[in-house]
Amino acid sequence: MQLRRFNNIQEFWHNAQDYLLQYEAEHNLLLGLSHTLLHYPDRYPDPPYLAIAQTKGKILAAAIRTPPHKLVLSKTQDLNALTLIAQDLQDYSPQLPGVSGLVAEVETFLQSWQTLTGQSYRRVMELKIHQLTQVEPVATVSGNLRLATESDRPLLVEWFTNFSAEIGEVISLDVEQAVNSGLKQQSIHLWSDGIPVSWASGSKSLPAAARIGPVYTPPEYRGKGYATACVAALSQKLLDYGCDRCFLFTDLANPTSNYIYQKIGYHPVCDWHDYSFIYG
Repeated sequence: MQLRRFNNIQEFWHNAQDYLLQYEAEHNLLLGLSHTLLHYPDRYPDPPYLAIAQTKGKILAAAIRTPPHKLVLSKTQDLNALTLIAQDLQDYSPQLPGVSGLVAEVETFLQSWQTLTGQSYRRVMELKIHQLTQVEPVATVSGNLRLATESDRPLLVEWFTNFSAEIGEVISLDVEQAVNSGLKQQSIHLWSDGIPVSWASGSKSLPAAARIGPVYTPPEYRGKGYATACVAALSQKLLDYGCDRCFLFTDLANPTSNYIYQKIGYHPVCDWHDYSFIYG
C-alpha cells in the first residue's frame, strides 16, 4: 500500500476520477470540489491537498482539502489506507481544522490522527446524503426562482454570514470570495416573492448530476414553503438542464428540512459526519 500526493488537480483527476465516479452519491462533495478546482481555480487560491492511497494500481481511498477548509475523505476500500493519509497530512498540514466523510471512514481517520498528534475533536454535524431523480409535486407558493445577480451581492453576503453562524461552525471563510465564486459560476438561485426570501445554491458539477446546497431562508420568512419551492424548482431546473439526478446533504438535527426534501423527492443514501479538531 502506498500514498500518492498530487501537486495539481489535473493529475489527481486523471488518476482518481474513475474511482470517484464509481460511488457518485458518496463522492458528490469530492466530485464537486474537483470540478471547482478544475474549472474555477480562483475559488480556492491556496494549494489544495490531493492524495490517493493505492495498492497494485487499485485505489483504496482518496482525500481532498481546500485550505482553509476541512479534509474530505472518500469511501474507503481498506480502512488502513486512512492511516497513510493521516501520516502524510501530519507532515503536510499539521494544523488540520477538521474532517468530513462517511461514518466509518471519519471515525477511523480520527483515531489515527489522535494517535499521531494527541489532538482532541468534537462532532459538529451528523448529515445524510440524499439523491433525487424526479421532482414530486409540491404545494404552490407565491414567487418564482431566479438566478442571483451582481445587484444581490450585499444581501448574499449577509445571508451567507448568517447561515455560517446558524450552523454553529466556526469557519475560516472569506464570505466575499464565496459569493464572488457563486455569482461567477451562476450557482446561486433565489426564490423571490416580490423580494428575495430564500436562497439555494446548485449547479451541474458532476458529469451527469448536480449538487444542491447550501440552502438558507432567513427566520422571518420561514414556515411559508419558500425553501421547499426554491429547492424543488432548482432541482427541476437542473434535471431539465441535462442532469440525471441531484444530490444534497441534510442535517439530521433538523427534522423539518429532512421532511421537506423527502417530500420533494429526495431519498436517503448514506450518513456523513463532520468533525472539528479542538485547539487551545
